[in-house]
Amino acid sequence: MDLPARDQFPFWAELVSRELAPLTLSSPNTGSFPAWASVLDVSSVRVAAFNSPPAHLKRTWADIRRADPGTYQLTFVSGTPLWINQRRQDSGLVCGDMVLFDLSHPFEGAVPDRGRHTQVVIMQVPREELPLPPDKVHRLLAQPLSTRSGMGAILARFLTTLDAYGPDCHPRDLSRLGAMALDLAGACLAQHLDAYDDLPAETRQQAMLARVNAFIDHNLGDPDLGPADIAAHHHISVRSLHALFRQQGETVAASIRRRRLERCHADLTDPRMRQRPISAIAARWGFLRPADFSRAFRAAYGVTPRELRQAALRGLPRRNGLR
Repeated sequence: MDLPARDQFPFWAELVSRELAPLTLSSPNTGSFPAWASVLDVSSVRVAAFNSPPAHLKRTWADIRRADPGTYQLTFVSGTPLWINQRRQDSGLVCGDMVLFDLSHPFEGAVPDRGRHTQVVIMQVPREELPLPPDKVHRLLAQPLSTRSGMGAILARFLTTLDAYGPDCHPRDLSRLGAMALDLAGACLAQHLDAYDDLPAETRQQAMLARVNAFIDHNLGDPDLGPADIAAHHHISVRSLHALFRQQGETVAASIRRRRLERCHADLTDPRMRQRPISAIAARWGFLRPADFSRAFRAAYGVTPRELRQAALRGLPRRNGLR
């Protein structure tokens, strides 16, 4: 939406208060305030992405009396750092990690002006649906939560992917994704609290499945990747691993093969990879025998790898003799 410069910040402040909760925003950039937002409701969870110039935000008891959604706000921060202060706890500058705050209590936050926009992906979680005691969760308010490894990394990646591709999903799929988001948020916070045993068994199962899937995606290039290695890495039995995958409707081996073929399909249609031999692409994703790869690829896509690449190249502009 194109607005006159003088109207941009007031519009933005009203939008944020409407989509999240009533709060007060101020900014030195009130003359011109180019910003954008997206909001996606996935069952009881709301995922919102905001990209804006630096601003100061504050939520008071008066704001809470106007509207209290009863939610925690788990925020993944990139771009310019963000700090939050709530319940006498101060996050310091957070960037590349997450920070949690409770919309039922006053807080204050700001983004320092470093000449860049702040980018956040926010997950609003109903307090009563988070499977952890509030007194424990409150220990994490306004504290930086690492996304460098473990469940934090998985949750941050899930949220950014959900923001990017969620709008294209069927409502039935969004409901399932909302349940996954709750499980991952619970597991992430439990990991930071060292309270994993407080989670319901189903939530622990879903969190383990997410960890296993992330491990598989990271190791698809290993031709020896298989159920035994995956189970050993996660300290579970092979039998338990197969039981986890029954929830997904495919075996561990079938899941690995499907993902490898998907990566090969993406590389074969990528113009940047058109000079790389097909056998090298196959080997990159764990297929060491060209004949086995070609047979599996054709069974999955109805064409050979070479036929797919040629069809993709025909749609490209001429360059160095290629179409």
